[in-house]
Amino acid sequence: MQVDLVPPTPPPASSLNGLYVILDPEAAQGRTLLDILKRAADGGARLFQYRNKTASMLAAYREAVPLRQAAADAGARFLINDRCDLALAVDADGVHLGQQDLPIRMARTIMGAGKLIGISTHTDAQVAAASKAGADYLGFGPIFPPASKRDHDPVVGIEGLRRIRPLTSLPVFAIGGITPGHVRSIVEAGADGVAVISSISRANDVTAEAREFVSQFPSPDPPGR
Repeated sequence: MQVDLVPPTPPPASSLNGLYVILDPEAAQGRTLLDILKRAADGGARLFQYRNKTASMLAAYREAVPLRQAAADAGARFLINDRCDLALAVDADGVHLGQQDLPIRMARTIMGAGKLIGISTHTDAQVAAASKAGADYLGFGPIFPPASKRDHDPVVGIEGLRRIRPLTSLPVFAIGGITPGHVRSIVEAGADGVAVISSISRANDVTAEAREFVSQFPSPDPPGR
């Protein structure tokens, strides 16, 4: 199938923070990922990641193209989980790596200097290594037991987040079982944002849930302050 990509709107130049929505069909409960993205964007989400661990390359490409365009239309950044080839094919804003994926330096060679590279971390050593290797941001967790994974890494808790904050100057997104009620304590512990899957995808009202997450973050200082 030939798919013509519409040139995306450049993402906002704001720093990496706030609500980061991970789009995974296994957590969608019958909803389309496109519907979830659009509704979450309506609620203020400006950072999305497409994750599909089971789809073929062609199926993932067909699913990712409209997601990438919808994110661009909303002025949001859009990243691909694991796969640099797919990220380049859909002109995503970057790629998010796991600990068993390509090394960060190799991903940078493939993706180029203008793309974002994030990586999931679970320990102090992984945080330090990713920072040294040239990642643009870190995911860290799980902070709480995640609803989307049974075989997750050991829970690190908010204390774990507080412990690793001095180890890196990179933006850190906390992940794992996070609800809007957790956001303020997570930010106080040093996170720049939260990455969520089930809390958004399985919400009765995706837009309202996204808006509730966004409302828990500190408001940016007005210009001139």
